[in-house]
Amino acid sequence: MGKRTDLDYALKTIKRQGVIAYPTEGVWGLGCDPFSRSAVDKILSLKKRSVDQGLLLVATDISQFDPFLEGLERKYHEELDRNWPGPITFLVPDNGSAPRWIVGKHKTLGLRVSDHSLIKTLCALTGPLVSTSANISGLPPIKSADEIEEVFDQEIDYVLAGELGKLGKPTQIKDILTGEVLR
Repeated sequence: MGKRTDLDYALKTIKRQGVIAYPTEGVWGLGCDPFSRSAVDKILSLKKRSVDQGLLLVATDISQFDPFLEGLERKYHEELDRNWPGPITFLVPDNGSAPRWIVGKHKTLGLRVSDHSLIKTLCALTGPLVSTSANISGLPPIKSADEIEEVFDQEIDYVLAGELGKLGKPTQIKDILTGEVLR
């Protein structure tokens, strides 16, 4: 597995339908190409998580989410513009652009435009990525690269070394239509 800071290798891993671990705003995350069913299935298996739960996507700027935001009212676009980039995930109505294995059983899709420099650089190369906390479902999120190796052994294809942001916890999740904060 190995911890490296090679963005090119991370990109190649994602393009090969692999799974990477990477630092986020508050905890370590697992990521892959959201359109690769096999990569998403691997993440779900690693986390022992049901496909019904859905997964969040992260991007470098709002334009990477254009297909997913099509049909969203202007006032909600304005709210996204006010809050992004930043450590907040918005649940937006699913317009059918995201694969079912990303949306799960929900009628919404979780999206975040990150202000974490490593994520911004990575997503500029890859496009939107799956962003889910690196942990087994129900257990605390992982906060170090060493712990990634302990928990997941050799099951992750690449660990992209870097620093966690200052958040110290997973990002907030907010429903854009209702304003309800879910995490």
